[in-house]
Amino acid sequence: MSLQEFDALIDRMKLAFEYADNLGQYVEAAKVLYQMNDQLPDDLQLIFEELDSPEDAKSFVKQHYAELKSAIVDYRQRLMIA
Repeated sequence: MSLQEFDALIDRMKLAFEYADNLGQYVEAAKVLYQMNDQLPDDLQLIFEELDSPEDAKSFVKQHYAELKSAIVDYRQRLMIA
């Protein structure tokens, strides 16, 4: 995947995440985080626990979004060098 393709895909996913997060739809936001994580190479993917209940989704989203953003930046840097 090229840098441009990755950026376009992640940008769409970020919009979907922000939309769900802003509406308080944390289960949907968590699903987007899982999808974003799946786009990263195996060595950069975060290990996410399964959501046991919708009540856990808000804390899951808040906890993992910053970590995922950092992994995305790392992968973008790899793509720029390649």
